[in-house]
Amino acid sequence: MVFASVLVAGAATGSFPKAEGGDRKAASDPTVSAASASRHDAVARAAEEAMADGKSPMEAAERAVSRSGDRWGAVYSPGEYEEFEEALDGRYTGVGLWARRERDGRIEVTKVRTGSPAAAAGIHRGDRLRSVDGRKVDGRPVTEVVSLLRGDATDAAAGTTVRLGLERGTRAWSETVRRARLSTDDVTAHTLADGITVIKIAAFTKGSGAQVRTAVRQAPAASGIVLDLRGNAGGLVSEAVTAASAFLDGGLVATYDVDGEQRALHAEPGGDTTRPLVALVDGGTMSAAELLTGALQDRGRAVVVGSRTFGKGSVQMPSRLPDGSVAELTVGHYRTPSGRGVDGAGITPDLEADEAVLERAQTVLSGLGDTP
Repeated sequence: MVFASVLVAGAATGSFPKAEGGDRKAASDPTVSAASASRHDAVARAAEEAMADGKSPMEAAERAVSRSGDRWGAVYSPGEYEEFEEALDGRYTGVGLWARRERDGRIEVTKVRTGSPAAAAGIHRGDRLRSVDGRKVDGRPVTEVVSLLRGDATDAAAGTTVRLGLERGTRAWSETVRRARLSTDDVTAHTLADGITVIKIAAFTKGSGAQVRTAVRQAPAASGIVLDLRGNAGGLVSEAVTAASAFLDGGLVATYDVDGEQRALHAEPGGDTTRPLVALVDGGTMSAAELLTGALQDRGRAVVVGSRTFGKGSVQMPSRLPDGSVAELTVGHYRTPSGRGVDGAGITPDLEADEAVLERAQTVLSGLGDTP
């Protein structure tokens, strides 16, 4: 799955599964070169020719992207891309469920958003989702289940209904739930018993960077912070830079090239540079999350704990095709402040840990002078 699928899945169910992902630049970005435009033009021509021949423009565009060898290139229908944009804005239409597929193929509810339609219907964590509008979901990928929960382009609006088949222990029942406009909880913070603040960033959607800065300001004075980026598939690079600004007093966050032309991203001044900081990462830490991790590590601002990150350091640009679908093609790559390339390599933690990662982070913070 590409990052759009990850965000759409999270928007509908409330979870952000580990999957391949990517970051985006606006279609009007002035740094996009003629070479990048040419690649987009080639995909657009394939779509136009297919339309003229009475064939599917979207399928033709998908074939052109596949032939281009662009690992992260993708084509989305208008509806899919609209969902993607909404997810990046941190809002979505759904029922407020977090869900995952178990090893036996069954879909389990892992969390229910407080105040959501699902909560009002009495759905609990641990319940099994067996069907959506009469269609069995056992064995289906989470993204397909998400599509069923959201509905198609004609019935996915807030206020429309979806019938869920559920199971709890030996009890099986169904609930008709109305979809609603909800917001994502992409940044959460809580304080541990020893005073350490854990800030979890699930994805870099609109406003998440500012939420991180607020969480840092509200943390107990002089206490250490654990920045949890595990499973974060990326998102908006600008939000990752804003998050970096919470811990840096200006300076370089990353560089990137667009067809060989170099650009730089800088943190805003005034960040907290004194609190002990640990960043948690794993194989699901990708893209914008890797950019943030690399900046904090290279500049000596954080100790990175966990396992090697995914290694997705490229940026995509969207362009509209003749039938309204959208093609996203890779136009550049990012590097950390020290010049390390992330794409295909990932970021190696300072301290590798696969188990009891949070406990390891607490130990590191203790060694940094955060706790007695």
